[in-house]
Amino acid sequence: MMRRETFHRGVGRVTIMVLFLAMVAQAQQPSLNQPPEGFVALFNGKDLTGWKGLLKGPYDNPDRRATLAPEKAQELQQEADENMRAHWSVADGVLVFDGKGRSLCTGKDYGDFEMLVDWKIEKAGDSGIYLRGSPQVQIWDTGRVASGAQVGSGGLYNNKVNPSKPTKAADKPVGAWNTFRIIMIGDKVTVYLNGELVVDNVVMENYWDRNKPIYPTGQIELQNHGNFLYFRNIYIREILSAEERLEGFQPLFNGRDMTGWIGNTTGYYAQDGKIVCDPTKAGGNVYTADEYSDFVVRFEFKLTPGANNGLALRAPLKGDAAYEGMEIQILEDSHPKYAKLQPYQFHGSVYGTVPAKRDCLKPTGEWNYEEVTLKGRQITVKVNGKTIVDADLDKASTPETMDHRSHPGLKRDKGHIGFCGHGDYLEFRNIRVKPLDK
Repeated sequence: MMRRETFHRGVGRVTIMVLFLAMVAQAQQPSLNQPPEGFVALFNGKDLTGWKGLLKGPYDNPDRRATLAPEKAQELQQEADENMRAHWSVADGVLVFDGKGRSLCTGKDYGDFEMLVDWKIEKAGDSGIYLRGSPQVQIWDTGRVASGAQVGSGGLYNNKVNPSKPTKAADKPVGAWNTFRIIMIGDKVTVYLNGELVVDNVVMENYWDRNKPIYPTGQIELQNHGNFLYFRNIYIREILSAEERLEGFQPLFNGRDMTGWIGNTTGYYAQDGKIVCDPTKAGGNVYTADEYSDFVVRFEFKLTPGANNGLALRAPLKGDAAYEGMEIQILEDSHPKYAKLQPYQFHGSVYGTVPAKRDCLKPTGEWNYEEVTLKGRQITVKVNGKTIVDADLDKASTPETMDHRSHPGLKRDKGHIGFCGHGDYLEFRNIRVKPLDK
């Protein structure tokens, strides 16, 4: 009996240990196709939804694709999609290419974006990521010394004038998973490979027509050179959508650092694609380095309980932006401590001047979307799709402002855009502007 009991106890210990090790191994595996906050998945881990095949030559060229009549484009796309389904498949949450067909393309075009993608190749493998339909962020086996692959993956391989090679080789051994983080803003590209910066804000040239800059928008392609390829965890965060770029919007924040901003760039800092306002680091305001006159500015913000901030418009770099320029309230105005606010102090109000309509904000901890249009003397504020301010600044300040104070900034026709800290933590992202005076 003792022996049998000992035996069963031993089996129990072994079973528990096996289960524990299995749980640890599972925990160490990356979560497949679960995008980080602010990103969306380009690949659902199940099928080819959202993807299309690359048109056969010569229409793999974006300029030539643009010349196709709609009927012809549809006919060629049908053939390309059949080719895609024959050679691209999904296995265990991974995109697999069999080495025979053509490249895989997003069904949607992109403008400025941050992209995350895991990739894996086999011996002598060769691939790449086309950005806006243009080659390419290079992927290859560093053992292909005769081809120059020892420099590593991640370089802008087809550049002729600007750097084409990565600054270091950061590839993992063939057969292991690698991770790209690719940031493209305008014509400049930054690439991290396995956490190492290998391309730092380098201009990507137009391979298809070197007399032109890179296209403002285009599809993303997973390129092949006749090898087995594997991709997973493909996520994207649009810094500026294709539609907005074509409309004339420009990003004010690159998602990586505070380039283009001046003032308190200590208390306001970049983290995970967001500008964080952290009053424990430093107080004060942060402003765009450039000045703007008439414009549309769009951004998202996330409030903490009772948070207070402001959007500065046409502001100088000195003085109180609420008076020397204009300040649009950013405020969790339903908090009990704001029970005695004046009408011109609620969220979205032009501080001291124009009251905003109420009940536009989402609960704290959720992202809100705001759009402010300033054209001449007219200002419009929309929050989460609701227009809460639409006013003529002259009428709103005649014979005097609601707070009975002097607001010389209302007469300014140009200045900086900024965020005005009032001692609270909150976050901003997807900040872009469309100048209206050009």
